[in-house]
Amino acid sequence: MSNKPLRRFGFRDKLGYLFGDFGNDFTFILSTMILMKFYTDHMGVSAGVVGAIMMVARIVDAFTDVAMGRICDRSRITAAGKFKPWIMRMCVPVAIASFLMYMAPISHLSTGIKTAYLLVTYLLWGSFCYTGINIPYGSMASAISEDPGDRQSLSTFRTMGGMLAGAIIGAGLPMVAYTKNADGNSVLVGNRVMLAAAIFSVLAIVCYILCYKLITERVTLTRNEVGTDEKPKTQSLGQMLKNAIKNRSLISIIVASIVMLLAQLTMQGMANYVYPNYYNSPAAQSASTVVMMVGMIVAAIIAKPLGKRFGKAEVSVVSNVFAALVNLVLFFVRPESVWVYVGMQTLAWLGLGIFSMVSWALITDVIDDAEIRNGVREDGSVYAMYSWARKLGQAASAGLTGWLLELVGYTSETAFDPDVTLGIYNISVLVPVLGFGLLAAVLWFWYPLHKKKVDANVAALKEKHSK
Repeated sequence: MSNKPLRRFGFRDKLGYLFGDFGNDFTFILSTMILMKFYTDHMGVSAGVVGAIMMVARIVDAFTDVAMGRICDRSRITAAGKFKPWIMRMCVPVAIASFLMYMAPISHLSTGIKTAYLLVTYLLWGSFCYTGINIPYGSMASAISEDPGDRQSLSTFRTMGGMLAGAIIGAGLPMVAYTKNADGNSVLVGNRVMLAAAIFSVLAIVCYILCYKLITERVTLTRNEVGTDEKPKTQSLGQMLKNAIKNRSLISIIVASIVMLLAQLTMQGMANYVYPNYYNSPAAQSASTVVMMVGMIVAAIIAKPLGKRFGKAEVSVVSNVFAALVNLVLFFVRPESVWVYVGMQTLAWLGLGIFSMVSWALITDVIDDAEIRNGVREDGSVYAMYSWARKLGQAASAGLTGWLLELVGYTSETAFDPDVTLGIYNISVLVPVLGFGLLAAVLWFWYPLHKKKVDANVAALKEKHSK
């Protein structure tokens, strides 16, 4: 490796990190947005079965995520860094695995075969390929810079990358994936979903390559260890898990992430049923995604100065209370106009967006806190446990959504019955009310890394690393 100084942190790193989650969410948001709808409406598999499969996959992730985190921490440092090489190794496999989940031509096969196919392809994509690229990508944030302001910028740009992918999928997919049947109802077309999945997989690969090219890892072991056989210092797996259980900041942020995703993904997933079934307007779903971006852009602008002034956890509490109140108003008002619903949801996304912009910086605070407590820096292992927690939230959301849809009687035959669509609406607003309210409580009463503590940790680590 050359001894020339590393390039200073700058916009190039932020843009590269944006492209990383841009690529991630071309497959992740697609799965959260349409996979259950695809299998219930096109494949004819019950929502409860689809949700159960997603929950089973998250149990598998308990092992694959932690294993990948350990692999990252024990990886030798190359000229490109410790985490970056995994981006190039896994970008093509994760894209192919995502495409395989949407094989519309097998819809004529038996329910058992289709269910088994979903289980295998969903495990391949989520538990192995997506884990193989997302754990190194997320862990890489703390290796790009150790400055809290830089990390907050990376968190904001990461969220913006996911937001852009969500906007493209959310605005474009409903416009092409649905058609009107003889009764004038909006129904899903499986072949169109499969084509969209192929396009998004290609775009994901392009984004991952840009991420790899633009980012530089700076916070690492000493340079003379690059290319040698010396392995980074790590704890044993047993010691790591023992320390994790006693780590209040890690456990509380894990619980917060589960609750947040339970609310957020239920809100996102139910959009596939509220707009085409309750309001019979897929076009409004596309428009809502575009309008939602306005709220997220405002959140991106104000999140960093607010977090710096008041603290990331403190700002997150207020923003989640606001999002919960907006959904509570929607439950009681129950607007007849779909555009009133869109406007209110935009306000909710503004509140959620502020938390989203700082959420990835929160985990780097937890990584710093763990280093102070344990004397060992294990970005990959800590992030892996955090990532698994997020997947638990995803699974809980999918399982809860599937169970609640079955509870209100949703099937492809009853999709437009008035009682069923009313139940769909109630699910779409009440779950976020409970989730966002509980998330605010966890961050305020349990999570210990508020502004004063974070500033003290940063100062302590700066002194330690300078030595």
